[in-house]
Amino acid sequence: MVIDDNIDHCDVTSCCLEIFGFEVVTRTSAQEALDMIEEFEPHLLIVDIAMPNIDGYALIRIIRSLPLPICSIPAIALTGLRNTVQEREKAIRSGFQAYLVKPIQPKDLVIEVLKLVGQPLVLARTN
Repeated sequence: MVIDDNIDHCDVTSCCLEIFGFEVVTRTSAQEALDMIEEFEPHLLIVDIAMPNIDGYALIRIIRSLPLPICSIPAIALTGLRNTVQEREKAIRSGFQAYLVKPIQPKDLVIEVLKLVGQPLVLARTN
């Protein structure tokens, strides 16, 4: 599940993942994600940090307080803000397993996704 208030960012992130065969659901607000997360039970969350109303940090803290298995869904923080050690540490402390800075390279995103969902890292192209 990709959660980003910018629909264009949702689309780009989805396309990057769908090319590699992932099924992607997008939501453009934290509340939309919370409204469907228990029904959908995604294998991974990709969450924009800077969202209105409920930001990515608050969203992941809410998710981490939900019952199993929802509270244990791996999550990647995406940000267009700062790439600092402090911001990365804040994301990890908040409950994210990875932190990526926009604009992201598709290969970097896919590598992080594969690490978190426990899939082998096979990214070779065949001609």
